Amino acid sequence: FGNNTFVVAGDNGTIVKSTDNGSSFDNATSPTSNNLYGVGFGNNTFVVAGDNGTIAKSTDNGSSFDSATTPTSNTLFGVGFGNDTFVAAGTSGNIVESNDNGATWDNATSPTANHLRGIVFGNNTFVAVGDSGNIVRSDNGSSFDNVTSPVTTHLIGVGFGNSTFVAVGDNGTIVRSTNDGSSFDNVTSATAKNLYGVGFGNNAFVAVGDNGTIVRSTTDNGTNWDNATSPTTNNLY
Repeated sequence: FGNNTFVVAGDNGTIVKSTDNGSSFDNATSPTSNNLYGVGFGNNTFVVAGDNGTIAKSTDNGSSFDSATTPTSNTLFGVGFGNDTFVAAGTSGNIVESNDNGATWDNATSPTANHLRGIVFGNNTFVAVGDSGNIVRSDNGSSFDNVTSPVTTHLIGVGFGNSTFVAVGDNGTIVRSTNDGSSFDNVTSATAKNLYGVGFGNNAFVAVGDNGTIVRSTTDNGTNWDNATSPTTNNLY
């Protein structure tokens, strides 16, 4: 979300956008037929990333996207933005960064060969999470270090709010950090279902996953979680 515009990307290079608070969506011009998994926004620029290292950017409020030159052929799953830097993370621990609004990209130094599934920026820190409980962090987006993780289950989604990082993953795993991503603790989860995504807004963290599972934490920055009533049994990502 940015500039009062929602952008959603998915299979076969599909990109759609909404400028009416999500009431209706229109197709955006996409330069790729590769599957897209991550969307980021910053400096009036949308960046999407996906299969085979695909990266595309839009500077016209998400109406049309142009391909960017990518330094990798690895799949990229997540895109984050902070401190005038876009960072994308993906398979085999690959992390790439752009300091010119997504026009050109370079490989960042990564400490892991595990797949990284999600990335977020907060407290002047990039945090990425992935397979086998892997958590990495960076103050600049150029060089990442491993963080001691309290879990070995796959972590798939990561969010930030109220000075707190929350990551979610397989078997209902939830971990959190309140100290700029330097260390994480296990949190008691409300579900044993796989969780794939987590977001923050209005002082609440909400995570989603298998069989329509929705869990939320509303009072204590991701410490205690409850099941929310879900209208679907389809997997939510």
